[in-house]
Amino acid sequence: MKVLVLFYSTWGHIYKMALAEAEGAREVSGAEVDIRRVPETLPPETLAKMGAVAAQKQFEHIPTATVEDLAGYDAIIFGAPTRYGNMCGQMRQFLDGTGSLWAKDALVGKVGSVFTSSGTQHGGQESTILGLHVNLLHYGMVIVGLPYSFKGQSAKEPVIGCSPYGASTIAGPGGDKTPNDIELDGARYQGRLVAKTALKLCS
Repeated sequence: MKVLVLFYSTWGHIYKMALAEAEGAREVSGAEVDIRRVPETLPPETLAKMGAVAAQKQFEHIPTATVEDLAGYDAIIFGAPTRYGNMCGQMRQFLDGTGSLWAKDALVGKVGSVFTSSGTQHGGQESTILGLHVNLLHYGMVIVGLPYSFKGQSAKEPVIGCSPYGASTIAGPGGDKTPNDIELDGARYQGRLVAKTALKLCS
């Protein structure tokens, strides 16, 4: 049973969450887990002006996915940062190229799940995840979220991401906050649940 963690990250917050998602999925016996990133669409000079070049070096070793890769997996966990309450343009452009998979019903019955990040606590994490869920429903995927059996999302302190829609982290307005232990635990929990669900559907 094969699981793909597919992500886009600018500063590394989503990358760290992707590693935790993969770690959780690998805890499930019988799960083979890959991590891939969607292609960057911003030109190098723009990334340089943003100061993101150094941050992206931490995950430049991760292979870039192609649309055709998705059909080879039983479960796909999508990770995309929030942009004004929506998924980032890089993930949007990648998913807009999946028409051939949709036309062939290539993703019907596969497990799909989503995690995200935002700069602030109320920066659109839930709307981003739910917006990406629309794509997954059109693909015919079986959606897995982050149920309240993950008790960490009910914590009163510290300020954390995570909701029943999926794991998430708060990057801070300046991007200087890294995922905390609860947020990473949420990602691991989600990864395990996705792998367990896919294993059941494959058996």
